[in-house]
Amino acid sequence: MNDKIGQHSFELLKDWQALEDAKVLENLAPEANRLAFADPEFLTRRETRGIRIQLELLKPDLDQSQMGVENTVVIFGSARFSSLEKAQENLATAEQSGDAKAIRRAQAIVKNSIYYDQARALGRLIAEQSKSLSTENQLYVCTGGGPGIMEAANRGAHDAGGKSVGLNIVLPFEQTPNPYITENLSFRFHYFALRKMHFMMRAKALVAFPGGYGTMDELFETLTLVQCRKSKPVPIILYGSHYWKRVFHPEVLLEEGAIGEDDLKLFHYVDSVEETWRIIQDFYPLSSPKPA
Repeated sequence: MNDKIGQHSFELLKDWQALEDAKVLENLAPEANRLAFADPEFLTRRETRGIRIQLELLKPDLDQSQMGVENTVVIFGSARFSSLEKAQENLATAEQSGDAKAIRRAQAIVKNSIYYDQARALGRLIAEQSKSLSTENQLYVCTGGGPGIMEAANRGAHDAGGKSVGLNIVLPFEQTPNPYITENLSFRFHYFALRKMHFMMRAKALVAFPGGYGTMDELFETLTLVQCRKSKPVPIILYGSHYWKRVFHPEVLLEEGAIGEDDLKLFHYVDSVEETWRIIQDFYPLSSPKPA
């Protein structure tokens, strides 16, 4: 096998986004003698999609088990809500541009930067409290691995010296891994379905901060799985009642007969980090380690 092509194959295998770049693949000549697992042309064929799906299921599962991560608190939220400092910088830039729409967007981000601070505080609290729990009850922050609320939650766990997980998705925008995810727990996915499966596989609670379509998708996926008993019941917490009560109207679904009375009990509105942790504590018999 040509050494240059072989090395190129291994480099490409590190990044599925590069594998899907048609121009790159066009420049890599087919070679029947290439090892199957080192052959990007073979691995990206339609017929090998099942293999790729199996790999995306298996790799994060094994790596998290090796790192002792068995229980997580999954934290969702907007990738666009930044820290106050960064939001104010963006507002200043928008004001200099004179673009009215850009200014309104920047003002909204400044207002919503409070959720960045609260997600960071929640990540820190989970990591701190988890240290006092027995090994089998320890909880780890898990996010979508990107910027915004995800970064804040990973950052909070990092502040407390705790491990945290990032399940990133390859997108043409927004979704680069944030620097606060624990080394060896930062994963990249091609398939949304596999990524969402990994969110639920270890989740002991879901906290949805204000967000957009992606946050809505992940929230409704979780609600559906729990409602249909495809997943064990977990606390589903909507952080920021003012936001969620304006964008989510389950009472209308009940009035129209689309859901039942019990479905309104699947989630909680909260407005503080302490209340969020109390709901998680009340749901599970979290205990401290037994004395030696």
